[in-house]
Amino acid sequence: MESQQALMNRFKAFYLDIKQVPLADIGELYANDVIFKDPVQEVRGIEKLHAYMSDLCLSVQSGRFEYLDQQASENKAYIKWNMHFKHPKLGNQTLTVRGMSQIEFHDRIYYHEDVYDLGSMLYEHIPLLGRAVKGLKKRLAMPS
Repeated sequence: MESQQALMNRFKAFYLDIKQVPLADIGELYANDVIFKDPVQEVRGIEKLHAYMSDLCLSVQSGRFEYLDQQASENKAYIKWNMHFKHPKLGNQTLTVRGMSQIEFHDRIYYHEDVYDLGSMLYEHIPLLGRAVKGLKKRLAMPS
């Protein structure tokens, strides 16, 4: 059986370049009945995860993960990251979103949840809505 560290390294390498995720190898990393969750949606099963990731890869102009930290126990790991990406609908600049992945595994990953601020990823970069979201965040951060 593969070591926990080796599986985590394969996971990080798999997602290193968002535009070039090696989807042909998804079955080597994920269990057939995988559950994947992120702030956008939840998918169940490797075929649906493949379709979701394929759409994601096609929609970005470029993207990469910068891995910051990780903590692991016997069959679970938390990996903190920054995702740097360009999306054609969000302008020409590279955006950065901080997040964390929780993975649970035996020989392959059967549970994967990504947690990040969808507002900072999307809503803050849409004209008018972005100003409203940023203004609301500022108001909430001010002491009463």
